[in-house]
Amino acid sequence: QVQLVESGGGLVQAGGSLGLSCAASGRAISSYTISWFRQAPGKERDFVAAISRGAGSTYYANSVKGRFTISRDNAKNTVYLQMNNLKPEDTAVYYCAARLWGYSDGAGDFGSWGQGTQVTVSS
Repeated sequence: QVQLVESGGGLVQAGGSLGLSCAASGRAISSYTISWFRQAPGKERDFVAAISRGAGSTYYANSVKGRFTISRDNAKNTVYLQMNNLKPEDTAVYYCAARLWGYSDGAGDFGSWGQGTQVTVSS
């Protein structure tokens, strides 16, 4: 089982940028499709972005398309989420998750999760 640790969250003003990292240990991250999800207080955990094992394919929720970019460096065992033009509605705990199979935007399809990192966007 791969272990995941997110970092890079924080407080930023609307219109600003943040970069999140998801570092893997225990197994090579190159074996996994990696997705980012987010969960705001009182809401469900929602899909944000995903990247295929070889980074040939990326997927985004409509709400972040054009503002967020997911990438991976398998040599560093790390996946990244660059978030630009942040909005107050992006405020949430952000989680990365891993699965051995292809793309999915369903949180229930992922067996390995990080502990999450808080992103707060002030207006």
